[in-house]
Amino acid sequence: MLETALIAFTTFFATVGPPDVAAVFAALTTHATAARRRWLAMRATLIAIAILLPFALFGSSVLEAFGISLAALQTAGGLLLFLIAVDLVFARDSGGVATTAEEEAEARQREDISVFPIATPLIAGPGTIGATIVLIADSASTGSAFLVVAMLLCVLAVTLLLMLVAPAVQRVLGVTGLHVISRVMGLLLAALAVQFIFDGITGGLIEVAREAG
Repeated sequence: MLETALIAFTTFFATVGPPDVAAVFAALTTHATAARRRWLAMRATLIAIAILLPFALFGSSVLEAFGISLAALQTAGGLLLFLIAVDLVFARDSGGVATTAEEEAEARQREDISVFPIATPLIAGPGTIGATIVLIADSASTGSAFLVVAMLLCVLAVTLLLMLVAPAVQRVLGVTGLHVISRVMGLLLAALAVQFIFDGITGGLIEVAREAG
């Protein structure tokens, strides 16, 4: 159980990137009042939960409906997470864990940034959605699945907390500090992604052997 919790927390922390979300949130709410920032942060977190929980609850059913096996999901999810990990290690921005320049420019013109770009794609982005489905589908029991959801909520709670103190976090860590955290989490995510790929390939070979037998 402890191993499941650690893997889930590390994966979600790397794909969501709470310090990065807080930095973007601080940049986009420079002129907002403290009350306005609190409202935007809480609304963005609740919207992200509303986006991610359905994937946690019904992701496996959707896969079955489309005839996608767990092995295929593990392999594809591992590849996606590995690409995100590479971006984190080299401190590059991609559509998986950050907004593009065009998206950020559009966000600056919006009064309400809670839905876009904070809730999605920053918090509930492709990487987080993919990780949620893979971790839930890979759970050995109902208890493990609940633990994965609990770790997701923990990471979202950390993200909310960092957004609430975003200006202070940005001043303390700075750009270099944020990149250090991203690189460390990226390295851990890369290892987890490779493990997902190995598990997917192994599971696929077992399925092929069963069908052949």
